[in-house]
Amino acid sequence: MDKLSSELTLLSEQASSCTACRLAPTRKNVVFGDGNCLSDLMVIGEAPGREEDIQGLPFVGRSGKLLGRLLLEEMGITRKDYYIANIIKCRPPENRNPLPDEVAVCRQFIEGQISLIQPKAILTLGNFASQAVLESKEGITKLREHVFDKVIGNVSLKVVPTYHPSYVLRAGGMAMAEMRADIVRAKKLLGQ
Repeated sequence: MDKLSSELTLLSEQASSCTACRLAPTRKNVVFGDGNCLSDLMVIGEAPGREEDIQGLPFVGRSGKLLGRLLLEEMGITRKDYYIANIIKCRPPENRNPLPDEVAVCRQFIEGQISLIQPKAILTLGNFASQAVLESKEGITKLREHVFDKVIGNVSLKVVPTYHPSYVLRAGGMAMAEMRADIVRAKKLLGQ
């Protein structure tokens, strides 16, 4: 655990000093990741929002609260039981979508996190996270309901794409039920 923590800290420090893209000058904080680095489950979103940029932690706003509630209700886990991060580590202005070059620059950090944490499963949230992790151009509506085998670095794992919680907050109803089903799909992969 100490070696893993120190390696994650080193990677976090590298991300914090990164100035390789246009987002670096506008960030308040690099939002690296949070949670249990020994977990079999990693949750990956697309980019920090306003609250995340202020606090330096992923998924602390409304979307994070919904995600936390759904993971507790469907898997019986809290934030201390899984690891959560984003594809890119800095907030895009006005919460716009991440641009391809921003995702490409930050890829080293999320792949480093995956290689160090070595989860058995990743729950990807929304289009950008799912497309980046799976290296796919398909949209989330085509990717969800499936489990994908993926090798990232030295890690063989399963990827379960689902909606981003911000979309579920807007869409409600059926989207909420479908996100719950995807979370249950991840739970089964982990043998829970």
